[in-house]
Formats: sequence, C-alpha cells, structure tokens
Amino acid sequence: MIKDNYIVFAVAGTTYALPSHEVGHVELVENVTRVPNAPRWVDGVVFSRGAVVPALNLRSRFGFDTAPYDTRTRLIVVERNGRYVGLIVDSAREFVRIPAEAVQPPGEGLTALSGRYLRGVATLGDRMIFILDLGELLDTATLPAGEGPATPRSFQET
Repeated sequence: MIKDNYIVFAVAGTTYALPSHEVGHVELVENVTRVPNAPRWVDGVVFSRGAVVPALNLRSRFGFDTAPYDTRTRLIVVERNGRYVGLIVDSAREFVRIPAEAVQPPGEGLTALSGRYLRGVATLGDRMIFILDLGELLDTATLPAGEGPATPRSFQET
C-alpha cells in the first residue's frame, strides 16, 4: 500500500520520493570514510546520530556519473528491518503529500530500464515524481554482474 506522505529528493536532475515512514532523518553529507573493496555505488560509511551507517550514492546506484558533494547534497537515512543505510542524493528539501490517485504503476518498459526499484510514477501538476521501492533499491541482487566484490545478497535481514 502506498502512503500519502513522502520525502522528495533529486538525483541527476530527476525527482524521486520515498514514503516518509521509511525515512529516519535527512542531514548534510559530512566525513564519508571510504571502505576497501566496496561496490562502486557505496561511497563508504558515515557516523550519523551515534551509529556507523553505509553511505550509498544514488547517482552511482542508478548508473549516472558521480558528482562532487556540495552544500545541497544530502544523506537520507532510512531504516529497513532494523538496519540503517544512508542514501546520498543531490538535494532533499521537500515533504509532500501525494494522493494515491496521483500514483500510477511504472509500466513494464520503464521498469525494465530502471530496475525493479521503481514502485510508481506520480504526477503533481506538471511534476513527475518517481516513487522508489526501498527494499528493491537496497537489494544488491538487482545489480548487474560486475558491480563490485561479492557482497551479501541484501541489506535486508532474512
């Protein structure tokens, strides 16, 4: 079931959203510590509110070129099955209500292009917002072969 309240953010000029209940907090990106042999989409780990969390770069995760962090870059800390993960995005500064009737399924063609991590496409006025499926986004099994060293199948607990 898709909830109505979302955190909206941008990655490579495209607008995405996650249901607000999946987001713990949003903060500035500071002091990312690189880790050896990490997949290219893991920038490293960060210390956030007393915990060390992996920092996934959504530009890399979505296949876009990386960009240097700037004053708008944000870390969206999400919780999935008791584990915390930080998502590095270009900007995040909106909390919006998206009515369920504004959300359409992504369609097979779009799903094939962007992986299974797309839950729906919302239209608000002239804006198009891609709603992400956090479980699929964090599932390393959805990555193409060669995206990094052998890693656990998922960040999710099984």
